[in-house]
Amino acid sequence: MLFRAVSVVVVALAVALLISGPALAAEKTHEGKIVSVSKDKLTMTEKDGTNKHTHKVSADATITLDGKKAKLTELKEGQFVKVTFSDDADKTATKLEASTKEKK
Repeated sequence: MLFRAVSVVVVALAVALLISGPALAAEKTHEGKIVSVSKDKLTMTEKDGTNKHTHKVSADATITLDGKKAKLTELKEGQFVKVTFSDDADKTATKLEASTKEKK
């Protein structure tokens, strides 16, 4: 009986890992500087000012500024940001970690 219960748990964990693996791999991150923000979009460049592009920001995105919870509207041009985004057409941001100083 115990062997059967352990087997079921092991199979359930294996299935959970197989299902969640692709979902976890679909998120990417990169860092740069904020150019502008609007109600649901963040425009940024790479750290060196090249490759200007825009991310749609998810309504339930986690946003921090200098390690403290923040609103998208609190982020300003020139601040540094690390964006975690999904690999969809809009490159939808799910997490924004902004700072007033560049992290080394």
